[in-house]
Amino acid sequence: MQHRGTLFEPLQLPCGVTLKNRIAKSAMSDSLGDGTGHPTAEQIRLYQRWAAGGLAVSIIGEVQLTSGYAENPGNLVLNEASDLYRFRELARHGSENDTNLWLQLGHAGALAYAPTSRPKGPSALDLPGLHCAEISLDELRQLPSEFARTARLAQQAGFGGVQIHAARGFLLSQFLSPLFNKRNDEYGGAIANRMRPLLEAIDATRAAVGPDFPIAVKLNSSDQLEGGFDAEDALKVVAALDRSSVDLIDISGGTYFPGAKSASDGKGRGPYFLEFAKRARAETTKPVMLTGGFKTRAQAEDAVASGAVDIVGLARALVLEPSLPDLWKADRIPEPLFPRFPDAPEGGITAWYTMRLTEIGE
Repeated sequence: MQHRGTLFEPLQLPCGVTLKNRIAKSAMSDSLGDGTGHPTAEQIRLYQRWAAGGLAVSIIGEVQLTSGYAENPGNLVLNEASDLYRFRELARHGSENDTNLWLQLGHAGALAYAPTSRPKGPSALDLPGLHCAEISLDELRQLPSEFARTARLAQQAGFGGVQIHAARGFLLSQFLSPLFNKRNDEYGGAIANRMRPLLEAIDATRAAVGPDFPIAVKLNSSDQLEGGFDAEDALKVVAALDRSSVDLIDISGGTYFPGAKSASDGKGRGPYFLEFAKRARAETTKPVMLTGGFKTRAQAEDAVASGAVDIVGLARALVLEPSLPDLWKADRIPEPLFPRFPDAPEGGITAWYTMRLTEIGE
């Protein structure tokens, strides 16, 4: 293999932090919080297990700024009401073995879990399976300081960085989409306005954590909905992120809106968003991470060796085999064995992987 080893070269981020290799555990909603927004022993064990497996970065999915807009009741919530000691335990064990453990900072917006939340999006919606109020201008202007406060607490608790979630149909992603953002103030209309909440969140977060702490952004290549956020808009956001203080752009795609097709539907066997990543690479010198559809070591190595991406994000592959980075490094099992689900009900495959996360944690 002529490019052998590129997956296991270190990567220096713009802030100065060096990642030990090019393999990341992408953010997943593990739903292992205790219901009050705090980590459980199972969750701590899960991230400790991933750290032991040799990856460079591990990202904890959907850590909420407040309990009012959680994506599900098992999300972590980190703010001034949290018991920081319990987060410190998670940070300590999940950072073993020179692993960077990052919190993905989220606000579910219109997709907030209705039984325990108050769903609010860029614009009011009344659709089958989706109702939300419009977020007020005052609340929107408060939002950057909420991202900043949670990031600062993450830093104090010993986490290695944060990722601002602007993908998969959650609040910042809703703002980016003309389908869900019908505002006519400075946060609606042209893409330069629709990306404003994201850029303000980045600026406030950087001011809170200082120059040396990694800030990543998760961005959709498109939300795969007719009339929604598309690749052309996404490239404009990438160009704006290039001028920002972020350290890593994590590219994904798709949305959790009711009825939207899954990112993994009809995309074949390879990484889902690689073609977009190649276009994004022309717009930025920031490190680029690609998440979605990596199933073999050859796919991961080729993506990095080609220069299209700097780091690959694995999710389900690491649920099947938490030690995959070490096994790849030792030239063992190049392909984890993905189960086949011929007649899975809607949400059934995700549920299977979520149960497997619980098993690893236990």
